[in-house]
Amino acid sequence: MDGCVRRYGCQLACCRQRLEVVAPMSWKLFLYDWGGLNIALFQAINTGTPATLKPLAWFFGLVGSYWTAPLMLLGLWWWSKSATNPARGTAVRHRLIGFSAAFLLALLVATALKLWFDFPRPPAVLGDLARVIGDKELHYSLPSGHATYAAMVVGALWPLMGRRGRLSLMLYATLVGWSRIAAGMHFPADVLAGWTLGWSCTALAGWLLPLAAPVWQSARRTSAWVWFTVAASAVMTDQLTKFAIIRTFAYGEQVEITPFFNLVHVLNPGAAFSFLANAGGWQRYFFITLGLAVSAWLGRMLCQQRPRLEAMGYSLILGGALGNVADRVLRGQVVDFLDFHWRLAHWPAFNLADVAITIGALCLFLTVVPKSSKGTEAEVSG
Repeated sequence: MDGCVRRYGCQLACCRQRLEVVAPMSWKLFLYDWGGLNIALFQAINTGTPATLKPLAWFFGLVGSYWTAPLMLLGLWWWSKSATNPARGTAVRHRLIGFSAAFLLALLVATALKLWFDFPRPPAVLGDLARVIGDKELHYSLPSGHATYAAMVVGALWPLMGRRGRLSLMLYATLVGWSRIAAGMHFPADVLAGWTLGWSCTALAGWLLPLAAPVWQSARRTSAWVWFTVAASAVMTDQLTKFAIIRTFAYGEQVEITPFFNLVHVLNPGAAFSFLANAGGWQRYFFITLGLAVSAWLGRMLCQQRPRLEAMGYSLILGGALGNVADRVLRGQVVDFLDFHWRLAHWPAFNLADVAITIGALCLFLTVVPKSSKGTEAEVSG
């Protein structure tokens, strides 16, 4: 027994030495080690979790994932539409907008922090001492994406809930954080950083959105140059991110950020889903011509007075189209770098220009749905 204790103590000492190697800077070591408390807490939770609770850890790892964000957005949208009290519906709609803004902000900040810190995950530090549930991850531990997302869910729903609902939200965030430690995916410091980031992004979004509301209201029937500025911003953001990928990653290189998201550097000579990718070269000029023609039509639409949501949709699609046209003119192919996957099933890699086009199309769809529903109601009543 004494021999096992001594051997276990020696293994933990080696783990701390390994941690000091991967995080040599004193401030990094402080964030990650807490004077040995971080590893000690991880060991207590990870090894102290009985095997019977593994399904519970797996479940809260699932419901605390970014993959459930579409369900969260859909649920808030349905709640805002089905609310019988108009004030309640408005409050839910504001939380929906705030959650969407916080989600995008947190995704950007969390990715930047993971790449900047590049802290190792428990299996990389503790080896076989870390009990892992699921696939073993080694890099980009801080902050925990699951804890970040759980904190944003709590922040979005908190004002809408009563006492029991808020207690349930606190329990949800706690169990999501526990599940990441019990599964051997994160240290307690990662979970705490994720909670802090999620709450901070929610608070920041809640502070910024009221400030942006007057600008958004004034843009309802405003000059077309405002929307051309939105399109230009989309083009610049797209090209800057592609430039950073080209300068940072070798062609074909892949860096794992989360269990479901990689940063990659790939080139696509075709369109979406690699359409006409093997056409022989003529497709470059075809897509340049098509992109410029569509952009000219979108620009003409923006020169007319449009409702703000419709104009936002046109401007985002214009920015995304010009971003990919710029790639074909400058490089002959489109640079893609966002790779989402579930285990071995990968969604085709895409870029921020594609994101802008998708969001723009969604804006246009949302402008059509209310008109269609009103037309249907008129036919039924007639």
